[in-house]
Amino acid sequence: MHAPASRPPVEVNGRTYRWPACPTVVICFDGCDPSYLEAASAAGVIPTFDRLREEGTWASALAAMPTFTNPNNVSIVCGVPPAVHGVSGNFYIDRETGEAVMMVDATPMRAPSLLAAFSQAGASVVALTAKDKLRKALGRDLSGIAFSAEKADTATAAENGIDNLAGLVGRPAPDQYSADLSLYVLDAGIRLLETRRPDIMYLSLSDFVQHKHGPEEPEALAFMAEIDRRVDALITMGALVGIVADHGMNDMSNADGSSNVVYLGDVLDKAFGPGRIRVVCPITDPFVRHHGALGGFVRVHLQQPHIDVSAVAEFLRNTPGVAMALLREEACARFDLPEDREGDIAVIADRGIALGARATDHDLSQLAGQRLRSHGGLSEQTVPFILSRPLAPGAMPSGSLRNYDIFALALNGVEA
Repeated sequence: MHAPASRPPVEVNGRTYRWPACPTVVICFDGCDPSYLEAASAAGVIPTFDRLREEGTWASALAAMPTFTNPNNVSIVCGVPPAVHGVSGNFYIDRETGEAVMMVDATPMRAPSLLAAFSQAGASVVALTAKDKLRKALGRDLSGIAFSAEKADTATAAENGIDNLAGLVGRPAPDQYSADLSLYVLDAGIRLLETRRPDIMYLSLSDFVQHKHGPEEPEALAFMAEIDRRVDALITMGALVGIVADHGMNDMSNADGSSNVVYLGDVLDKAFGPGRIRVVCPITDPFVRHHGALGGFVRVHLQQPHIDVSAVAEFLRNTPGVAMALLREEACARFDLPEDREGDIAVIADRGIALGARATDHDLSQLAGQRLRSHGGLSEQTVPFILSRPLAPGAMPSGSLRNYDIFALALNGVEA
């Protein structure tokens, strides 16, 4: 039962959220650059999205920087930027210990999620993700259902709040490198809405298709059509649906199809001496076959204290392919990042260029002949921001709209 009048608002991370008046579903459409919606609309394969453009709320928002999966999913479910929740990459170097940390659980999180807060207030909450690397973060302190499509076949009531997902969805867990990984999340959400009607659902998809296919390719258009049908099903069942992306996507290849990469580790070794400067690629995660651990943002760590960080930053600013090289304090102030998890220098690529460490650190054979398509920089920061219902007058924020505003507007801002 949804009884917003009898339920006090939920406060978390300095924001107040009204109790949902109907089932509220927020979809993180991983890698959904606005160009995919434009191409699919032009091809006539997304009638539901086209209808929402006219009947709902249709805007653009900025993703959290760097534009990677983990920082943005955590930002969305916490409603705040990385400076608050602490997750600023899929992979980072702990400045105190010097150890490399890959985010595979909730350990790096420093803030509660609104999913957990609502569940603890008595709401029925579901968090479904394509990739298991996110499950523990999204399900942190959540009293409800939390599972990944990747590990759906091993979900248990004790660990995930539900079992027999194959029976629920009608098919076993999909391959982790497939379009069906995302569709499985949506199908599971549809079935849970049919059978349990939760108050809040968060559905986080995979960007497998966008890494492999450009917006106008048949595979991408077919995928967009399948997503469109499932969004329509959720709306038809009475859910308020919000859709944002964690990042956009850009082609980072040369005209001949080869990857357009600047290996900053090799460049810095040549300029300052080998082993003196370390380049860390925070896009690194268990799914590197998507992108070869190459993206539009890297962190530079000086390995020796006597190296002049300003000189290194200035050198990087003059390196072809580099759009921006910011000292740690500048990067954190500009992008709301946690200082203790930032490198000495944050480096952002020009559009269409990927940054890497050393050439020997990246196995591009995993791209299997595909053009390199990736994300991480400012060129992938603009993302769709869609609600299935219009906003009430004055509800839109006066400043920059962020992807992590989606729950606030879905719960507080739509017309009654």
